[in-house]
Formats: sequence, structure tokens, C-alpha cells
Amino acid sequence: MLTTRHGVRALTAADLEEFLELAHQDPVVNVFAIHRAQTTSLEPRWLGGEMWGRYEGGQLVAACHVAANLVPVQATAEDASVFAERALGRRRTASTIVGPQEAVAPFWEAVRPTWGAPRDARWDQRHLVLTGPPEVEADPAVRATTRADLEVLYPACVAMYTEEVGVSPETGGGSDLYRTRVLQLISRGWSFARFDGDELVFKAEVACATPDAAQIQGVWVPPHRRGEGLAISGMAAVAQLVSRQIAPTVSLYVNDWNLPARRAYERVGFRETARFATVMF
Repeated sequence: MLTTRHGVRALTAADLEEFLELAHQDPVVNVFAIHRAQTTSLEPRWLGGEMWGRYEGGQLVAACHVAANLVPVQATAEDASVFAERALGRRRTASTIVGPQEAVAPFWEAVRPTWGAPRDARWDQRHLVLTGPPEVEADPAVRATTRADLEVLYPACVAMYTEEVGVSPETGGGSDLYRTRVLQLISRGWSFARFDGDELVFKAEVACATPDAAQIQGVWVPPHRRGEGLAISGMAAVAQLVSRQIAPTVSLYVNDWNLPARRAYERVGFRETARFATVMF
């Protein structure tokens, strides 16, 4: 049953195949939403929210993941505005709005007067993709992490998150939850690092993955080791490991102002395919 005059409703497990067909129109850009759909079967209790779909003529034309992360899927500016109208009819649960600029901007414009000032807004993030082998030599010392690495790895993850997002993931008593997340990535084989003795000097993780693509997050080198090329050879190694073991296409997105990171990714062979935007509360 459609719940608005615009043909928007919450999708269910019965809609999974139709949703995946829509999202696979761009399986790399939509890797997060596809990963979430495949691991939750669109069940709200596992999503921690809902997946909304917009229909025209009985056909699913756009979707929106609405949980802690609000993520438009194959949404035009008009679709985003329609999703925003529905979002304004309920309490905000999202802590982040993220996705292609052309959908995030109109969504935010519609909800901004009600949702208030964000903690941060990043309107120009480069979505980068590597589809072949790295263009530089991979660091042979980069490896998948294990539980034995946790006591060194966890503080690095906290430092990276705090530097990138602006608040610590441990704020408000969140340390146990964040530690669980780090352990989950280790157990999946999605956490990679290089150690010099007892010191972690490079790390990165896979945020989400499907059989088509994997998205990298959390790339970090401690400040006193930056400028040595560790991120370049380290990312080449991560891309190589991920493409062999997890998914053939490796992607990430990076803030436009982070020129050292952008130059490093370009050296590895990553190329821009889209522009993202992120609004954080």
C-alpha cells in the first residue's frame, strides 16, 4: 500500500529483488545500500530503520536508506525532495546524511529549516574507484589484523575517527560499542594494518562490501609518520588484498580539501567517478 501521494512506502523483504535491481544500476556508488539490503533482507529490526522506495507507474525508481545513516539510492533531485517530505513527517533518527551530491543537496535544503544546524557539512567529497591493479608497488608488510593486534589497533581507530569526524567515538560511553565494531571488522578480515615493531604506522578498513565492490574507510597514518609514503604503498597493498579476497572493485570517498590523501590515492590509481556530500549531526 502506498502511503503518500508521491508513491513512497517502506520496502519489505518481498521487495528485496526489486531493490537490488535498482541499486545495481550503479553497484559501486550504491555499495553501502546493497550491502545493507543483502545482510538485512530489508527487515527493519536488522536495518535499525527502514528502506523507503519511490514508485512511478508501479515501478521502483528510487530508494532511501533511513537509519543512523540516511542514504539516497539512485535518487534524482525530485526523488530526494519527495523523500524529504516523508522524513519531515517523523522524528529524525539519522546522525548522517550521505550520498551523491545531486540527491543530498535537495534533501538537505528541504529538511534544513526543521532539522536545524548540522555539526558539520561536507559538500565536495570525491568518490574514487580502482578497477585494476595498483599503479605503485604495494607494501608487503601490510596485512590483515587479528584480535592480538586490538590493543594497538583500537587507539589508532579512535584517533582516526576523532580526527576525521571531529568527535571521539567514545563520547557518551560509546567505547564498548566502538570496540565491538573494530573487532567485527577484524573477524570479517576487513581490517588491515602495517606495524613497525609494536607501533602501528598505517591502517585502513573495509566499511562495506558486495560481490561487486568494496568501500574503504579509516585510512590513517600517525601524524609523526606522515610524509613518508606509507599511505601510498599501504593503500596499494590494501587495494590488492581487497580485490583478491573480497571484491574486484575498490572504492572510497575523500574530502576535497584533503589534498595529501587525494594525491596518494591518485598515485595508487584511484580515479574519480562521482561527487558525494555528507551532513553530520
